[in-house]
Amino acid sequence: MENQDRKTNINWFPGHMQKAKRQMMESLKLVDIVIEIRDARIPYSSENPMLLDIIGNKPRIIVLTKKDMADSDRTSQWLEYFKSNGLEAISVNSNSDDLKKIIPELVKKVLKEKIEKAKARGIRKKVLRAMVCGIPNAGKSTLINNIVRKKAAKVENRPGVTKQLQWIRLNEDVELLDTPGVLWPRFSDQRVAYNLALVGSLNDQVVDKDVIIAHAINHLYHNYPDILINRYDIKLDDNDDYIMILNKIASSKKIYTLNNQLDINKTIDFILTDVRNDKLKNVTWEFLDESNNG
Repeated sequence: MENQDRKTNINWFPGHMQKAKRQMMESLKLVDIVIEIRDARIPYSSENPMLLDIIGNKPRIIVLTKKDMADSDRTSQWLEYFKSNGLEAISVNSNSDDLKKIIPELVKKVLKEKIEKAKARGIRKKVLRAMVCGIPNAGKSTLINNIVRKKAAKVENRPGVTKQLQWIRLNEDVELLDTPGVLWPRFSDQRVAYNLALVGSLNDQVVDKDVIIAHAINHLYHNYPDILINRYDIKLDDNDDYIMILNKIASSKKIYTLNNQLDINKTIDFILTDVRNDKLKNVTWEFLDESNNG
């Protein structure tokens, strides 16, 4: 199958994201640690490359959300990569894991040396403050709501919902500063833009849907062919290309126009909805050896 590689100039930095970046920089002096939320399906693409410039030497934890949607073997490889580079990293299911226990323990683990030094100087116990940040739609608000057991952060399946900073008291030891999802101005790697658009972290007007789905089908064809076969009840051949597979899916699922022609546009929407609603199951959209991290 031929790789669908289209040249795309993608710029994305709405005004509220510029404001959020400025607020994060101003608030950084108030926190002890940064919790970076990434999507386990796209661990590299969901990193904000501006974040390190913003936080400097502040301690950082990486939390891969949506682990139940990703390929568990690939997630393990990513976690090992992060840890081999000296980063504390975990994967979680934001809807079901006991994050009210997991997150505070992790914060205290990473800040253990700082806590002990404070005790040695006779400084009374203080609340540890963590800034929670991540790109839009990475699962940050769902994670926070799980932790506090209530709807502290607004959740919608579209990018850029959280637009204000807010403090959330987790327990007597830890306080969280929730921040809006922030992207960066320009994507130098088109695969990053495609991955972000695929999982809904980029607005659908930024990248054409046919480009997104060409990218997705190419990845599935080469790495998860059984998912294409089983989900869409089709047969794959060695010489299949993106259009051939789209036609096979449209035919199998009986997606037609009013003129009884295969409706490719509706088929694209159908597949994109499958991806975002986790109908394909356990797919990681980028592998360690394919990314710039590898």
